[in-house]
Amino acid sequence: MGDREPSVVSDAPLPAHPVAQVLPLPDNALMRTDVDTLLHRLAQQLRPRTEESVETLLRYTRGELSEPWGYDEVADLVAEETAGHVVAFLDLLEHGADAAEAAPPPQSLELARRLARSGVPISTLLRGYRLGHVALLQLVQTEVLTLTDDPELVNAAALRLMAAGFGYVDRSSAHVVAAYQEERDRRLQRRLLLANEAGRRIGTTLDIDRTAQELADVGADGFADLVAVDLVSSVLDDEDVSPPSTPPSLRRVARRSVPGGDAKELPVRIGRTHSYPADSEPARALATGTPVLRRGGASGGLAGGDGFHSALLLPLVARGETLGLVQFLRTGSGAPFDDDDLLLAQEIAARAAVSIDNARRYTHERSTALALQRSLLPRHAVEQSAVVTASRYLPSGSRAGVGGDWYDVIPLSGARVALVVGDVVGRGLRAAATMGRLRMAVRAFADIDLMPDELLTHLDDVVIRLQHEEGEEAGETSATCLYAVYDPVSRVCSLASAGHVLPAVATPPDGAGDAPGSRSVEFPEMPIGPPLGLGGLPFETVQFELAEGSLLALFTDGLVQSRARDVDTARELLRDGLAQGSASPDEVCDRLIAALVPERAVDDIALLVARTLSLDPGHVATLDVPSDPAAVAGARRFASETLTAWGLDGLSFTTELIVSELVTNAIRYGRSPIRLRMIRQSTLTCEVSDANSTAPHLRRARTYDEGGRGLLLVAQLSERWGTRHHREGKVIWAEQALPADGLLTLPAT
Repeated sequence: MGDREPSVVSDAPLPAHPVAQVLPLPDNALMRTDVDTLLHRLAQQLRPRTEESVETLLRYTRGELSEPWGYDEVADLVAEETAGHVVAFLDLLEHGADAAEAAPPPQSLELARRLARSGVPISTLLRGYRLGHVALLQLVQTEVLTLTDDPELVNAAALRLMAAGFGYVDRSSAHVVAAYQEERDRRLQRRLLLANEAGRRIGTTLDIDRTAQELADVGADGFADLVAVDLVSSVLDDEDVSPPSTPPSLRRVARRSVPGGDAKELPVRIGRTHSYPADSEPARALATGTPVLRRGGASGGLAGGDGFHSALLLPLVARGETLGLVQFLRTGSGAPFDDDDLLLAQEIAARAAVSIDNARRYTHERSTALALQRSLLPRHAVEQSAVVTASRYLPSGSRAGVGGDWYDVIPLSGARVALVVGDVVGRGLRAAATMGRLRMAVRAFADIDLMPDELLTHLDDVVIRLQHEEGEEAGETSATCLYAVYDPVSRVCSLASAGHVLPAVATPPDGAGDAPGSRSVEFPEMPIGPPLGLGGLPFETVQFELAEGSLLALFTDGLVQSRARDVDTARELLRDGLAQGSASPDEVCDRLIAALVPERAVDDIALLVARTLSLDPGHVATLDVPSDPAAVAGARRFASETLTAWGLDGLSFTTELIVSELVTNAIRYGRSPIRLRMIRQSTLTCEVSDANSTAPHLRRARTYDEGGRGLLLVAQLSERWGTRHHREGKVIWAEQALPADGLLTLPAT
């Protein structure tokens, strides 16, 4: 080879054929020079035909690899990228540069990023590179045969072309793979962040509409251009949520589009009820529960009409029930959704569906518990002459649910009234049901006129029994209760507390009733017993006298406990609200709620405000009765004279009979001192007290019995009768209705 004549490079074209056969070629400086010259001329000859070469390469790769060509924006960039490779490779041949140092054109890196964003596998990208460069090498080697017919030079050029081609492919592939992987990592990181954002931002409340809007907001934050959320109407109406076979009725509850994007205004607005055609993709997705990834602009019944190029339809399924449908749409020049996007959307939709279902279940339980609780609380003020009352119940605004707060006003015998406020530990239906049971128990115990401490002792037993029935440890069912009894005759308030906050008492200035002026507000100092349900610990009743027109405020701890202030500050606000001048109990309630309750209370609040009344001494008549059967006639005469003074002569006959039986019973079975008291209020009450604590029993007298008919007669003649116990003995009482012209006018509320 070293002694041969230099090869002549001919300008005449030779027949083109596939890659020439490569023969061993000695490393000869002259040969290398000839190859350099040949490749230089080759590049110059091919450069004017670059566009033609690009078209040839594109036809070849399109025939061998179809996947990337499904994206219009990718197809346009592939043509630019191929032209860049052709130019770069011709530059390499023309100037004899080192292929290992060559950089791919910028379009290659952008194409790699777009394919990564479109979800095209990297294996497809690399296969495209191999096909393109093999085709380019074949094209160039075929062109070599048009420049020389020297086999040795052809073979040497072929070796150089293959070395340069593979070096260029390796170098450019490394750059392209790095760009692809960088974009892929960025995309995966963004998806991870979006998934984390979804977990953080979706389900922050237990409100269905807000949760759906959070889903739409997260979806439109860098993932989709338009998001629409539809819920099955039965979900919102709390009915059977399984969609029927026909397209279910849906309600648009949330939407979100990217500001300034190409998304069109949705035809269905928030709050509107609609349904999708039975043969549409949304209807099929709802019916089958199968997500849909769709590319193409035909609407197919989708939320965004025709202004999109890809869509994801995700049924919202939680706990086996289909709650609705969320649609993610992309418009404009953004990359279409791919399988990875579908997986991410499924994760987001699954989170949202569980949150929506939780909100639905919470809303159902809360509304049920609230309805139950309100049905158990007093709906109307009971007419009685001891106090004028007003009340408020405010359920909490927190997700913890409705609590077990309650209040009650219970008329008692002798014109007295019981005021009750309680709080069951816990939330939801269970707390509301327990509250109802305890309220009924309090009413039952109040009906037998127990002292406050005795009533709480019996109520404590009830709570302990509930714990045993439900198989719970002590403390799991627990409650607090404040029970007060006010007597308008003596103006004495008897009070006992089972772990409950003490009331506030506002006394009018100088005992002047409800006259204008600042009231003196005190919190009674008294022992607070343990909460109900602990058992074995005593409760204590305290008594204090109240001036007429005093305000007694009973409340649960939700009124004074807040994260924004301490209890002492709340008590001062309460004191200020009660100390202000003359106002009705209703106005006082409004004033206290406005001063103490935030917009979103964290705990339930029960508030009961009572303004005390005093019974006119002229409407009470009292007679001390000797323990002598002969005193019965004097008692009858006293009753008749009292009724005449009150203008109630029409009740004389029945009243004398009742008084006769009650006094006779006390003389026969009781102990001195014996006292008869008659009270005229909304009813006529006759009471006989004695020092014996043994209660009488109503029994049926036999035909020839000489006694046993007294209480039966009292029961027949009166509307109500009963026995109450006190520290010194007992009181047997009977009530009769007054005629219309004998009714007392009660103070306005």
